[in-house]
Amino acid sequence: MEMKNARGTRDISGEDAILRKQIVGTLKSVFELYGYNPLETPSLEQYETLVSKYAGGEEILKEVFKLSDQGKRDLALRYDLTVPLARFVATNPTLKMPYKRYAVGNVYRDGPLKMGRYREFTQCDVDVVGNSNMTADAEMVKIALTAFEKLELNVITKVNNRKILDAVLEKAGIKDESFETVILSIDKLEKFGKEAVEKELARKGISDAVTSKLMEYISIQGTNKEKIEQLKKIINEECIGLDEIEEVLKFSGNKNVEFEVSLARGLTYYTGTVFEVFLKNSEIKSSLAAGGRYDRMIGQFAQNREYPAVGISFGLDVIGDSIKLEGEERGAKTVVKALVISIKEDKNALEIVEKLRNENINCDADYTGKVGKAIEYADTYGISYVIFVGKKEAKAGKVKLRDMDSGKEQLLTIEQAIRRILK
Repeated sequence: MEMKNARGTRDISGEDAILRKQIVGTLKSVFELYGYNPLETPSLEQYETLVSKYAGGEEILKEVFKLSDQGKRDLALRYDLTVPLARFVATNPTLKMPYKRYAVGNVYRDGPLKMGRYREFTQCDVDVVGNSNMTADAEMVKIALTAFEKLELNVITKVNNRKILDAVLEKAGIKDESFETVILSIDKLEKFGKEAVEKELARKGISDAVTSKLMEYISIQGTNKEKIEQLKKIINEECIGLDEIEEVLKFSGNKNVEFEVSLARGLTYYTGTVFEVFLKNSEIKSSLAAGGRYDRMIGQFAQNREYPAVGISFGLDVIGDSIKLEGEERGAKTVVKALVISIKEDKNALEIVEKLRNENINCDADYTGKVGKAIEYADTYGISYVIFVGKKEAKAGKVKLRDMDSGKEQLLTIEQAIRRILK
């Protein structure tokens, strides 16, 4: 049997794994900065939970990995972190509101494979449940802007509101029962372009006249304020969504935030604000983060109790690809800061390793006596410092410290070497 990965999965090691760890660390620090606490939920859920009509809709259900246990119970692998959150809140009615949580975990989708798309991938989510105020929606935008500023990625956040989109669809002549399928098509505009979406709408039975009017409405241009004013004239009636989007734009500070009428988000559980974050002027067209408000889903899991909620999900893979595309060497090849090389002084080397670790210096040690190969190893993996421990150094009560970047060597006490490494 040929040993290989399952289709749509991969191993992540070395600098890629370290870069991902750094990204997750940055995201977690930002989530906690805004007052969110961690939550871990199982990868396995009851099948009926994930395929519930209150969950992700028909499109996502085609991609659910279904399985059963030895008791023949129907189970499934989670396809996102939002439905498990809804299940958690619904089954824990004593939770104090608002409930602010973040989660980092792998999700699974049995979808078509293409470059950059996997069947197992990692999501980093942040959500608040129990807050219907638009300040919560704006906070999601601010979290995204803060996170990408710390990750040194130049982004634009696009926002819309499902209530606005519904009103525009109605004005264009789309029937209520077709809203969901039309929104799924609009969601493909960014990836496939206007012509492809128009052809898809035609296949769905939408007339050319209606499609033309719809495209005109969702393609309006101008500043955020100008777009809102144009929509007020188009819709020609009070639209709560327009009031909400004005509040989100006001509370989020409007910096690098753009109101985009065509922004749809394909999942059916969104009820209000939706947002996506994109790199500016980049060949990467996929969103780096996306989310929105889903006020009905949790309540429908929980005997119709009211649970307004809003959240955003960060795509770890596409963020990592974006950082690498920027050409910056931010991902180290190893977590090791110093390599201790023993030259027939294993006992002394062990003691020095212990002292380094007591100072929280990540270190490794080589006891093979093959100094040349050990130095080559340190160079290959980008280890910053090498510490030589030989008889001459031991006799003087010192170590020889080599800075691998400059090649400079110094005879120092271990305390001096530690200070130099920590500097």
